[in-house]
Formats: sequence, structure tokens, C-alpha cells
Amino acid sequence: MASAAEQMAANMSWGAFGKATELRSRILFTIGMLMVYRLGTYIPVPGIDGVQLRAFMDEAAAGIGGILSMFTGGALSRMGIFALGIMPYISASIIVQLLGAMWEPLKNLKKEGEQGRRKLNQYTRYGTVLLATAQAYGLAKSLEAGGLASDPGLFFTAACVITIVGGTMFLMWVGEQITARGIGNGISLIIFVGIIAEVPAALAQFLSQGRSGAISPFVIVGVILMVIATFAFVVFMERSLRKIHIQYPRQQRGMKVYDASSSHLPIKVNPAGVIPAIFASALLLLPTTISTFSGGSSGPVMSTVLAYFGPGQPLYLLFFTVMIVFFTYFYTREVAFKTEEVAENLKNQNGFVPGIRPGKKTQDYLDYVVNRILVLGSAYLVLVALLPEIIRSQFAIPFYFGGTSVLIIVSVGMDTIQQIQSHLLAHQYEGLIEKSQLRGKRSTTKRRGPARR
Repeated sequence: MASAAEQMAANMSWGAFGKATELRSRILFTIGMLMVYRLGTYIPVPGIDGVQLRAFMDEAAAGIGGILSMFTGGALSRMGIFALGIMPYISASIIVQLLGAMWEPLKNLKKEGEQGRRKLNQYTRYGTVLLATAQAYGLAKSLEAGGLASDPGLFFTAACVITIVGGTMFLMWVGEQITARGIGNGISLIIFVGIIAEVPAALAQFLSQGRSGAISPFVIVGVILMVIATFAFVVFMERSLRKIHIQYPRQQRGMKVYDASSSHLPIKVNPAGVIPAIFASALLLLPTTISTFSGGSSGPVMSTVLAYFGPGQPLYLLFFTVMIVFFTYFYTREVAFKTEEVAENLKNQNGFVPGIRPGKKTQDYLDYVVNRILVLGSAYLVLVALLPEIIRSQFAIPFYFGGTSVLIIVSVGMDTIQQIQSHLLAHQYEGLIEKSQLRGKRSTTKRRGPARR
């Protein structure tokens, strides 16, 4: 049976959107920040030879260059100030969260509530600066080695590093502002907009190659059908839930007796959302970013890494699978769905799973259920992320279509709609509370009646 909040959300009129001034301002702020991000992808790093860069990216667009460009919103293909995108921040988040699960001082910080969370965010920012500096320096040296710098030297390296690190930190700030003052999910929305912005150009290139006869019409139809099927499958899986029945006993508060009630605890098939795919992609793209711009002079070690860990290669697929499964379990257990906290909250609210004792027994039962769900959830993520990679490499499709991109588009889109609905729902609740307070004041005034002289 649906709760009152779910019924209200289902019957919600979007006409209430016009009255929700705070929500409108949040949406406009989010759009403004995302427009700033898109403009920044067109501001080039100083000292880049534009002609050489354009020729190089035309050759690399079908392979790893297309993947990198997709995840940075095209900033890398234009060598803009946001060339690294938000990936250094994501990599720093991975490191901090992994250390938070293993290192005792960070474990204690996580238990300190809001103050501890701010401290961890500060460490993540420091890590972002270090990673962005290292990656920007490697990228600058690779640009020089590849002949893409118009005036190579110390000044070019310094200007490139300062510009790219500054762009990355500004992008991190934009994401935090969208999360705090916009509609939420700032980092995910930046990646989402970057992917969406590159889809029309990739699609136009794909169709133009079909018109020129480079690709068979059957392949074009097959790819379009596969994209539609992948979207439908991702939407279905992201909306799938496992509901655990929760019972609340009969309670007496003062002179009032409340009857026993029941509810359900929803657990998504994919509780971690799009985070495992983003984390795995960030780790895989880290070494190949340098290799792409090295111009073949990165040395035997980096050449071997690129040969074995290039998109579609067996080791790439194996490593991607392992990373997705690991981050699905890790992020769910450490962040998205902590069974110990859920069991403790149920115990404090006098709720229990029928046939299971509150406390440790409930936690063990939730662990058992979540582990079984994550087998299906991680398999679903691996299938969506890797199947398009395999098909693309086998049929030599000359543009990048990744299941990770589809997963990000669908997941972030659904989360954003849910955030907007939550704000509208909160606005409607506020309206109901104000109406009830006004009615209470009117009834009090009527009961008092006119004052006697």
C-alpha cells in the first residue's frame, strides 16, 4: 500500500511549479552554473597549436580520444581549461572513501557527523589539487612530445598546469554550488551535461558515415535499436526494488493508543546508482589520458599499458568488470545502504522484520538480502557497461557509444526528476501546514466571539 507521501507525489500537479518560487530559483541557478561550465569547455589552454590538435583528435575520435572527449564534455578535444573535467575530483573521492573504510583516523571522522563530513570533504579537495596537478603536468609534457604545443618549454608547461588545475578546481566548486544551492547532484549533473552535449555531434558523424557508405545500413539500424533497448533496460532496472516488510507494534502515548501498523523498506536492485561505473571509468581513463597525447613517444611501459588496456581489449574488459563489482559492493555497504545504521534506526523506532529479532539479527538479515541483491545489481552494471564496448570493437563502429554513458544519462536524469518532485512535494506540504494554521486561527477567533461592552 502506498504511503501518503507517495500518493501525494503521484497526484502532484505540475501547476504547483509556478507557485514554488524557491524551486524555480534553484533550477535557474543550476542552469546558469551549467551554462558557465559549457562556456568554459570552449576556452582553450594557452600555447596549443589548434591545427595540429584538430588533426590529431580527428584521428583519435573513434577510439580512446572519443571516450575522453565524451567524459569531459568535449573540453579535451578542444584542449579547453576544463580538459581534465571532474575526473581528478572523482579519483580523490575514491581514495578518501577507500581510506575511510580502512584507516582508523578517517573512520572516526566519519562518525563525527556534519563536522567530520566537512573535514573529509576538505581532504578530498586537497587530493583533487594534487591529482589535478600531476595529471596536468603529465598532459602538458605529452602535448609537447606529441608536437601539439606551439612554443614548447617551461613557460608552456607552467601555463598549462596552472590553467588546467584552476579549471578543475573551478569545476569542483561549480558542482558543490549546484549541490548546495541548486537541485542537487552537482558532480553527476556536470558529467551528464558533458555527455549530452557531445551526443548530437557523435550521432551526426555516425549518420554521415552511413550516407557515405562507410557503414552498412543494417549496422546503423542495429546500433539505434541497441541504444533504445539499453535505455529501456536501464530504466527498468533502476526502478526495480526489493521491498522488506516492516512491522510496528501497538503503542501507547499518554492517553492515546495507536494500533499496530506496517510499512516496507525499499532496497534498489542497484543501490549504488551510477557511482561504480563513474569510479571504474575514472581509474581506467587515468593512464590512457597521458598515452593518447604522447604521440607514440611515451616509452615502452606506457605503450604496453595502452595496448593491453585499450577499449575492447580483454584485460580492459576484465579490469572494468572487477572495478565495477568492487565499487558496487564497496559504495553500497559504506555509503548508500549501511545495514548497521538501518537496523539501529528500526530498533529505535520499534520497527522489526517479522520473524527476525531487532538489532544484530536484523542487521545480519539485511546483510544477507543486500548481498544477494548486489549479485544481480553488479551483473546488471557489468552487462550495461561492457556489452556496447564488445559490440563496438567487434563491428568496428567508428564512434564511441558506451553503456556507461547511457547509465549516467538515465540515472542522473531520473535522480534529477526525483529531486524536483521532492522540492514540489515539500512546497505542497508547506502550503497545507499554512492553510491548517490559518484555519486554526479563524476557528479560535470565532469561538471567542465579539467582545462585550
